[in-house]
Amino acid sequence: MNRLPLLAGDDLAAVFAWRPEGPVSVGDYLADVHALAERLPATGHLLNLCHDRYRFAVGFAAGLLRGMTSLQPSSQSPETFRRLAADFPDLVALCDDPVETPELSRFDFPLLVRGRSTPTIPQIAVDHLAAILFTSGSTGLPQAQKKTWGKLVLNGRAGAQALGLDRRPHALVGTVPVQHSYGFESTFLLALHGGCPFWSGKPFYPQDIASTLAAVPQPRLLVTTPFHLSALLAAGIDLPAVDLLLSATAPLSTKLATEAETRTGAPLLEIYGSTESGQLASRRTTDGATWTLLPGVRLEQDGDHTLACAGHVEGRVALSDVIELLPDGRFLLHGRHADLINIAGKRTSLAYLNHQLAAVPGVADGAFFLPDEESPDGITRLAAFVVAPGLTPRQITVALRQRIEAIFLPRPLVLVDELPRNSTGKLPRSGLQTLYAEHVERAGHGRS
Repeated sequence: MNRLPLLAGDDLAAVFAWRPEGPVSVGDYLADVHALAERLPATGHLLNLCHDRYRFAVGFAAGLLRGMTSLQPSSQSPETFRRLAADFPDLVALCDDPVETPELSRFDFPLLVRGRSTPTIPQIAVDHLAAILFTSGSTGLPQAQKKTWGKLVLNGRAGAQALGLDRRPHALVGTVPVQHSYGFESTFLLALHGGCPFWSGKPFYPQDIASTLAAVPQPRLLVTTPFHLSALLAAGIDLPAVDLLLSATAPLSTKLATEAETRTGAPLLEIYGSTESGQLASRRTTDGATWTLLPGVRLEQDGDHTLACAGHVEGRVALSDVIELLPDGRFLLHGRHADLINIAGKRTSLAYLNHQLAAVPGVADGAFFLPDEESPDGITRLAAFVVAPGLTPRQITVALRQRIEAIFLPRPLVLVDELPRNSTGKLPRSGLQTLYAEHVERAGHGRS
């Protein structure tokens, strides 16, 4: 049976992770993994709910040693737990905080006692089902995506090579949860197979991000999202030296990328991919719109659709985006198939409209929304929900008239205090649908 190691390196004294109390060596990490593996219940599925990135790493590897599969939902809502309990009756939830887990068999992360023997690096079967990640549900119900150990190893190696971390590992600070595919690949897998030690926490507020960066040595890599990055820059605080910035989960504007590079002096790279396919390509946003595939990955055209395959991709995965293939493993993105809109014969995309909305001075956040139902006159009417303190809907609409055709102007344009973004900055359609339903109800009662 073919096997691959849990870790790429063999230096047990190297730093594996940074915690508030100090660094954790590779040897101590392996000792913790073995100690937890001895205490885990005998079952097939581990629901790894650990918020602490180091405890997640210990739990994931301990589950591998026990032949378990790690379940990694993008949401930790009661509804998610109910669905998982029904689909995986044998699961046990590994927890490191007081999160409510009704209907689940719960195992709280214990105090671990490391053994005295020198640990060895485990070898894992390449075809072992190591993890099941779940899509964010931004376009519907979350879908399970199976990941074998062999493909996860290739994923971590490809990411490290594309970012140049195989030549010069960086200390990682992530603002995204490790259960999410982007956080899983760009913090945890880069630690296992890129030799990059990570900070155990998940800083959210700008000052916390700055303090965390200062707590790890250079070179430093900040793994973040456009939403978190925008808030960090808007705070206007002094930042420790950053050597590389990484962004994913949502389109990144050239304006924000340029501002980030100017403020930090570090190059900003974007990652393109999906939970289904894993990370597929990277680019430096300020260098242009062209993406370059990660090592080993291939894209193929099938009519109007593009499929990802080879390398670390599990099988052949149909992508949701409109893609123009270029020579030498490069391509251009032209928006999502589901985002394309045709109103009265005119075409555009939600991504384009959202970009124009965000460019209006004074708009802090915003999103267009296409309702499922048509208006009484049979014409689809776009809506928009906007966070813009100090602006009126009319002022925003006047500014939008200079940027988009009149037929795409939102009716209604609704001001809100915040948008229902999840922990990675994504906007699930269900959240926008709820906002729209609430607006319709208010309008029906004459309070719009």
